This record gives sequence, C-alpha cells and structure tokens, in this order.
Amino acid sequence: MWLRNPFGRLSKNETEDLQISTDTYLGNPWSEKHLINTGFYFVRSNNKTISLFETWYGKKDNSTGQKEQDVLLNLIRSGIVESLRLRVRFLDTLYFSGFCQDSKDFGAVTTIHANCCRSITAKVADLKVALHDWKHFKRLKTNSTLNLQWTSHDWCWQSWGRPKRTKGQ
Repeated sequence: MWLRNPFGRLSKNETEDLQISTDTYLGNPWSEKHLINTGFYFVRSNNKTISLFETWYGKKDNSTGQKEQDVLLNLIRSGIVESLRLRVRFLDTLYFSGFCQDSKDFGAVTTIHANCCRSITAKVADLKVALHDWKHFKRLKTNSTLNLQWTSHDWCWQSWGRPKRTKGQ
C-alpha cells in the first residue's frame, strides 16, 4: 500500500540495477543476507537485469511449491548478483515497511507491504488497520510529540496459527 510517493526514497545512482524491499532490514543496503520482498522493487532496464528476469522467470515457472520471491532469493543466494555483476540495493524498512518489520517513523514511511502473512483475508484486514493508523497520524498536528506505533498485525499473526500477540512479544 502506497502511503506517499516512494520514488523520492529510491537511489538515483544510475549504476544501481535493482532496488528491492526486504522483510527485515539488516542495516547494510548491499548485504545479500537480506530476506527480499518482491512486493516493491525498482529495476533499471539493461542487459544485466534482462538476463536476471529471463533466468528468474524461467526458473519460477519450473519451481513447484515455490513463490516467485523464493526463486529470486535462491538465485541471489546462489550468486546470480555476482555472476551478472548486478548492483543491488536492499531497501530500508524505515521507508519501505512491511508487517515483518514496521517502519519506526510515520513521517518517513512511504509504502507498507502485507508480508509475513498467510492469507489474503488476513492481509486485507491488517492493511485496513494500518490505513487507519496512517489516517490517525495524518490528522495529528505537525508539531505533535506523540510517539505513535503501528497497531499489531494480529490477523496476519493469527494466519500462521499463532495466538494473538500481546505487548512485548
């Protein structure tokens, strides 16, 4: 869900081939240890990224039981970034948030992805809650000192068969 225009938060460096969101940001935008999230990515069209997508989609169609995100993650873990000499930036959840790791700053977040969630019903329910939180933030005065937090993503949490989370979990 786009809360504001995310393009201003993307790198304008033309040597970067792919910028992709993550489930949990590890602090280093170049670390291939990130768990990627294909909910948001920005790609520069060039021979390297065309080769990446041809490989990715070729494997995706022949990877029974794997989602496209899993296939791309496996390609990254197998060294495709290095072999194609791709420059990949892994995006900070401060700006490109998701249910796996909420942005800590309502003033900075641009997108929210309903990741770490098993069903469409749960995703929609928790996205509605996140939109409610966002609308509450937007109604506050600009100089408000309230320390807002996102409401727990209980629908998604429970979609994994887990009991409702309580504060501190």
